[in-house]
Amino acid sequence: MTHKQLRAQYTQEFKMEAVRQVRAGQAIAVVAKVLGIPKASLGNWVRQSAKGDLSGAGADDKVARVSPEQMELARLRAENARLRMERDIAKKAAAYFAQDTLRGTPGFTK
Repeated sequence: MTHKQLRAQYTQEFKMEAVRQVRAGQAIAVVAKVLGIPKASLGNWVRQSAKGDLSGAGADDKVARVSPEQMELARLRAENARLRMERDIAKKAAAYFAQDTLRGTPGFTK
């Protein structure tokens, strides 16, 4: 008994949003993980977009389609990951500057 694996089909908007996130400076691996897509697919989309060849997937009935809810969930996950990264950077900066301030305080030894 063989089970044929279905290939996911992504909408044009989903692909363009993923490419936009990469062009905004996020790593392909990070965006792919957050959106739940293969890194190779995202890399292909970025290259196709650079050439102007990025288009929607074919209309094969055997393909698992991405619903609007899944797209929204992926977008929210990406935003959540970006906000966590920003928060972590702010925490590290605050700790660094707090430690720097303590160094100038009399009686502080380290």
